[in-house]
Amino acid sequence: MSRFLVVDDEPADLALLEGIIRKMGHDVLTASNASDALQIVRDQAPDVVILDILLPDENGLEVFSQMRSLRPRMPIVFVTASSSSNVAIEAMQRGALDYLTKPVHVPKARQAIERALEVVRMSNEPVRLDPPPVAVMEGDAIIGRSAAMQEVYKSIGLVASQDVNVLIRGESGTGKELVARAIYQFSKRSEAPFLAVNCAAIPEPLLESELFGHEKGAFTGADRRRVGKFEQCNKGTLFLDEIGDMPLVLQGKILRVLQDGTFQRVGGNQTIQTDVRVIAATHRDLESMVELGQFREDLLYRLNGFTITLPPLRERGEDLELLIEYFRRQANKDLGKQVQGLSPEAMEILRSYRWPGNVRELQNVIRQAVLKTNGPVIIPEFLPNHIVRRVRRENEDPRQSTDGHAAADSLEQLIESKLRSGSEQVYDEVISVVEEQLVEHVLAYTGGDKLTAIRKLGVNPMAFRSMAALKLFDLGTVPVAQVPATNKSGNSSGEDDGFPSAEKGDAPTPAGATPTERPSQSPAVQSTCDPCAIVDGERSDGERDESERGGTSSAEPPPLIRPGMTMEEIEKEAIRRALLQTQGKRTAAAQLLGISVRTLQRKLKEYDLNL
Repeated sequence: MSRFLVVDDEPADLALLEGIIRKMGHDVLTASNASDALQIVRDQAPDVVILDILLPDENGLEVFSQMRSLRPRMPIVFVTASSSSNVAIEAMQRGALDYLTKPVHVPKARQAIERALEVVRMSNEPVRLDPPPVAVMEGDAIIGRSAAMQEVYKSIGLVASQDVNVLIRGESGTGKELVARAIYQFSKRSEAPFLAVNCAAIPEPLLESELFGHEKGAFTGADRRRVGKFEQCNKGTLFLDEIGDMPLVLQGKILRVLQDGTFQRVGGNQTIQTDVRVIAATHRDLESMVELGQFREDLLYRLNGFTITLPPLRERGEDLELLIEYFRRQANKDLGKQVQGLSPEAMEILRSYRWPGNVRELQNVIRQAVLKTNGPVIIPEFLPNHIVRRVRRENEDPRQSTDGHAAADSLEQLIESKLRSGSEQVYDEVISVVEEQLVEHVLAYTGGDKLTAIRKLGVNPMAFRSMAALKLFDLGTVPVAQVPATNKSGNSSGEDDGFPSAEKGDAPTPAGATPTERPSQSPAVQSTCDPCAIVDGERSDGERDESERGGTSSAEPPPLIRPGMTMEEIEKEAIRRALLQTQGKRTAAAQLLGISVRTLQRKLKEYDLNL
C-alpha cells in the first residue's frame, strides 16, 4: 500500500481523485494550497504527489521545484486545465511524470497512478545483492552465491559508478531488470529519475512516441503534445528492456541520442538536448542479428560500453536451493501461510527440472505451490503438473523415449529419432512435439496466464497442428452436464440467447475431402452421443442404434486437433467445442477461444456452421 498526496483547491476534483486512489487500495493525504502540501511532503513523505498547477497561493511550477528538492525521486503527476497544458509540459521537461487534464478522465487517471506506482517500485525499492535468506527482506533481491553470480556482483560494482552505457544479456527471466535497478541505485545518478521501456511490449507505431514524444497533430489521435522518456529522464537513467526487438528505423534514432544527446519529437523539428544514461537488456544474440541485417552494428557498439551476462538458472548450481528458500518465505508473507519447507521428493523434482523460464518461472512455481499447500510441507502433488510429468518422463529413459519429449534435447536428435523409428509422418510428429514443448515453456514463463502466453507466442493457437492448443484454449472434454440434450434427429432441444445449440451429428466433410477424410466428432460431442469408432466415415448400424438409444462406449474420444488437419478443420472443431462447452453462448465461446464476438460470427458465416 502506497501513500498519495493530492493537491487541488477544487473540492470536486479533490474528492474525485481521492476516491479513485482509495478504490485502488492506497492511502490518500489531501491539501488545498501549496503551503499545506509542502508541509505534508516534509513531515509525512508521500510516495506520489498529484498536483494541481493552478493553486491559490503559489504557482504550480514553483511548488514542483520545491517538492523535487525535498524528495528527488518522488513521482509527481500534474493536473491542469487544457489552456495551461504548456505549463504542464514545461514541468514534465523538468522531471514530472505525467499530467492529467480537467475534467479528469477516470481511466486515464488510473493509468497515470499505476505508472507512478511502477516508478516508485523501480526507483525506490532497494535491490540487495545476495541477502541472507533467513528472513524475508523488504524490496527485491538478487540471490546467488555461485561463481557465476559472484562475477555478476563484481561487474555491478565496477560499472555502477562509471557513467557508461551498459548492455545486460541473458535468457528471459534471469533478472535483467533487477541488475539494471542495482546499477542505477549504486550510480551517481541515483537521485535522478529511473524509467523503463519494454521495447517488445509496445507496438512499433507507439514506441517512437513513447521514447521521443510527439507534437500535437503528428498522427491520428495525437491531440496534445507528449514528452517522451528521453526528455523526462534527463540527468537520469533509462532502461531499454528487450532492445533486440526494437525496429531498425528506431535503432538509428537511438544511435543519434547515444552519440550526441539530441533528438526530435515525432512530427516536430525542434532539436532537444538530453543527458541520459542508457542501460539496455536483451535475450537475443545481437551479433547474429547484425549478420542478418536485423540490428545495427554501430548501435551494438554504442550500447556495449560494458556487458554483464546473467547465467541461466540451470547453470547456477547451489543457487537453486537459496532461491527456493527465499521465494518460499516471500510467498508465506504475501499469502499469510506457514509452509516450512519442501519434501525431499519435491526438492529433487525441482533440481532435475531445466527451468526454461529461469528465476521468474521458479518464483511463480514456488508461489503456486505455497498457495496450494494445506500442511507445513510442499510435496510433489502441489507442484505444477507439467514440471512433475516432464521430470519423471526424462528420468525413465531420456535416450530411448519414443514420443520425442525427453529425447529432444535438440531438434536434430528429435528428427533423427523419428526417422529411425520408420515414421512416415515425420513433419506432423516433429511439429507436434515442438509445439507442445513451446507451449509448456511459455505457460511456465507466464505462471499459467493463458492470455499472456498467447500474446507471447504471437500466433493464433487455432493454427496449431497439435494438442498443445488445448492447453491454451481450455477446450478439453466438455462435461456431459454442460452439453444441451439432443433429440433423435441430432438437433438440440433449446436455444440460449437466441443462438441454437450445436448439432450432435457427424462433422461435415471439408471441401475437397473424401468421405474417409471426414473429421471425427469432437470429444465434447461424443460425451453425450456414442463415442464410437468411425468406419469409412460412417458409424456401423449397431453403433448408430446404440447411440440413438443413449448408450455409451468406453472407446477413447479422438483429440480435437490431430496431425494432418487443415487450419480450417481445426478452427471448425474448436468453434464447435467452444459453443458446446458454453451451451451455445457466443460471448462466452469467443472469450474461451480468445477472439472477439465479431470474429466468431464471421467465422460461423464463413464456414457455414449452422450450429
